[in-house]
Amino acid sequence: MSLISIMPCLDMKNGRVVKGIHFTDLKEAGDPVEHAAFYEREGADELAMLDIAATLENRKTRLEWVRNVSAAIRIPLTVGGGIASLQDMEEVIAAGASKVSMNSAAVKDPELVRQAAAMFGSEKVTVAVDARRNPALPSGFELVVSGGTRPVGQDAVAWARQCQDLGAGVILPTSMDGDGTKAGYDLEFTRAISAAVSVPVVASGGAGTLEHFYDAVVQGGARILLAASVFHFRILAIRQVKEYLRQRGLSVRLEG
Repeated sequence: MSLISIMPCLDMKNGRVVKGIHFTDLKEAGDPVEHAAFYEREGADELAMLDIAATLENRKTRLEWVRNVSAAIRIPLTVGGGIASLQDMEEVIAAGASKVSMNSAAVKDPELVRQAAAMFGSEKVTVAVDARRNPALPSGFELVVSGGTRPVGQDAVAWARQCQDLGAGVILPTSMDGDGTKAGYDLEFTRAISAAVSVPVVASGGAGTLEHFYDAVVQGGARILLAASVFHFRILAIRQVKEYLRQRGLSVRLEG
């Protein structure tokens, strides 16, 4: 069985970590460099940093945030938000990111996914797929862009499959219905994506209990478990999550 990775996520705005519910009502949650270093010490396998306002504010990811955080850790760092071109990706990778995550720009120009995979390698390319429930679409999930604000009338699961075909190495689905609620990952959406692709799928949005992490793997088919609120506000510790998953028979990397 493949190793399950734990991936805390730093949602960034104005140089600080923030966390909201359903992508709104943002609360200040601390300094990104301090969080990053703490999470690495705690046993995080990788880290995500998402500049959540970049697309809405029509600007690029703040490279100094990437440089500061990547300098503080050795684990892989995935950076997303406002990444709209190959040059943006090049700059973010040069600033210390191990992987780039794109969302709105890929929907606008799917060819960008193919070009990025050819230029940097599939393993460096993550496509974030944000969706909301819409029974009018074949999978029941509609793709949304611009930080979850704009539905595009496209089937989210079909889009995830297309991204894999274009060369994406990781798919990161987030359900607008679950984000920040701590009510559990949207297992139906996660499973629909993981059943449609063979690349690693990141469970994202809504983790609140130890059980939620386990369910994301067993029921959702995820291999990377992303969470923000439960870690930022110290509701759960990464080591605690890993111990729990191991006790329930899943493979995780446990540091000494």
